[in-house]
Amino acid sequence: MVWDALAIETEKTHHDAANLMAGTILCLNAGSSSLKFALFRTGGGAEMTPVAQGKIEGIGLEPHLIVHDASGKVTAERRWTREDRATHETLLEGLLDQIDKDVGRDLIGVGHRVVHGGTAFSAPVRIAGDVLDRLDALCPLAPLHQPHNLSPIRAVLALRPTLVQVACFDTAFHHFQSAVATRLGLPRSFEDEGMRRYGFHGISYEYVARRIAEIDPRLAAGRVVVAHLGNGASLCGIKAGRSVDTTMSFTALDGLVMGTRCGSIDPGAVLYLLQQKGMSPDAIEHLLYEQSGLLGVSGISSDMRELLGSADPRAQEAVDLFVYHIARETGALVSSLGGLDGLVFTAGIGENASEIRARACVRLAWLGVDIDAEANRRNDPVISTSASAIVVRVIPTNEELMIALHTAELLGRPATSS
Repeated sequence: MVWDALAIETEKTHHDAANLMAGTILCLNAGSSSLKFALFRTGGGAEMTPVAQGKIEGIGLEPHLIVHDASGKVTAERRWTREDRATHETLLEGLLDQIDKDVGRDLIGVGHRVVHGGTAFSAPVRIAGDVLDRLDALCPLAPLHQPHNLSPIRAVLALRPTLVQVACFDTAFHHFQSAVATRLGLPRSFEDEGMRRYGFHGISYEYVARRIAEIDPRLAAGRVVVAHLGNGASLCGIKAGRSVDTTMSFTALDGLVMGTRCGSIDPGAVLYLLQQKGMSPDAIEHLLYEQSGLLGVSGISSDMRELLGSADPRAQEAVDLFVYHIARETGALVSSLGGLDGLVFTAGIGENASEIRARACVRLAWLGVDIDAEANRRNDPVISTSASAIVVRVIPTNEELMIALHTAELLGRPATSS
């Protein structure tokens, strides 16, 4: 396997940190059957250069590795059979060995996306002391994500125990929201146990907030709703660069209708499924996380591209519901923000589905939103017209870069346990 990406000079992103260590940083985002990764090179200054990115899918069945260089060109691809019995750990060991061969033995750190930081972790943290045990204790709050996020941390500890690892949390960006924004209407004893609104997609929102500050400082000082629209989808109200409110809550189920997740649902409906339909908690969990949303409503697919191209009226109904909830929840966030200066679309659907953006903006015309149809069709950075009262932007997210920046920053700091 050869990664040609080192020969390609690509986008360099500046960061606040100075005197970073020189070397390569690996970013990992692990799921139940997949492992996404990205490599970045830092020269020791305040720049971060993309090197390569890729993913391993089908772990546990027939894993498939594909690697792209920084220009998007496929530079490596490999498949395993069931007989190979490849696991997360063996695949990660091979990946680390290959990085050594292809980019040299200058891997200086590994950054991980970890969904939940609970109430204790308000910023990225080096893995040391009891940190991993404390993160493991949060698994009940994100049972479908947290265990898989922590698995590669354990694997790297076993394979490369001296390599610095950093956990970056999807909850951290929302950590300092006001108490009224995070409190659930339950007895306080439950809040003391950690039941509160956390919010997710925080790594993406932090990146977008930083990009807004770079390209439009005036907007960054104002009130912005960012729509992170992908298979998982949420909105975040940001004021002067800080999270004020968000649609996801105690879990990543709440808020918008998503690819396979239900979004906001009356708790009484869950009780009905439990008491009247006789469904087990595990069956309900599977229903709400994996069989609902766009897939459940359409009965066809969770893929927005397929639904937009379908003539089946059920597909149209699923798309309509998705857009309806975007507009509805945006209105709620405008209330939390006390007004609106900008709307930003990001993530897979937000960056690429011009029809979804157009439909959502039509529903938000009452705010003074007016978009340029051609600019929207081209996925231009700014899709609002000069007459629009609200600036509407499309900003590609880059969670991997955000993780790399945090990892580089923490490499020069002593490890702490909180």
